[in-house]
This record gives sequence, C-alpha cells and structure tokens, in this order.
Amino acid sequence: MSVLDNFSTWKEFLSNKIDQAKDHGMSNQAITNIAQHVGDYLSQHVEPENKEERVLQELWNAASPEEQRAIASTMMKLVQKQ
Repeated sequence: MSVLDNFSTWKEFLSNKIDQAKDHGMSNQAITNIAQHVGDYLSQHVEPENKEERVLQELWNAASPEEQRAIASTMMKLVQKQ
C-alpha cells in the first residue's frame, strides 16, 4: 500500500516528516518552502489516489504561487493538529 492510497495515512506520513524536519532544526518557513515544491511535483506528476487528493490537486492547480504557499502552510497546520 502506497502512502498516497489513503488520505489519513498521507496526513500521518506528512506529520511525521514535519516533526523530523523540526527535530533537525528546520524552520517553519523552510518546511513550507519544501512543502510548496512537493505540492508542485505531486500536482504535475502524481495521479490522485482518492477524492481528498483530487480536491487538493484541483485547488493547487487553480491557485497562484502565493495561494499555493498558503495551501502548503495550511496543510502543515492541519497535520500538526493531530
């Protein structure tokens, strides 16, 4: 099973990676920058595996770069609240 197969699994995976980055001294701004690059990559190269990922992809593709940064930041906040 791929980490992208289930949205809950994806959120848990993302939360763990953010925690690891913070443990290694990465700032929220640096993590957001990386999240924005990952969002670009996923949007362009990875077919959504579920309805939540499809909505995120559509939002991402409709957004300006500034809005994409806000989506990346919001996604980080979402997974950190778990």
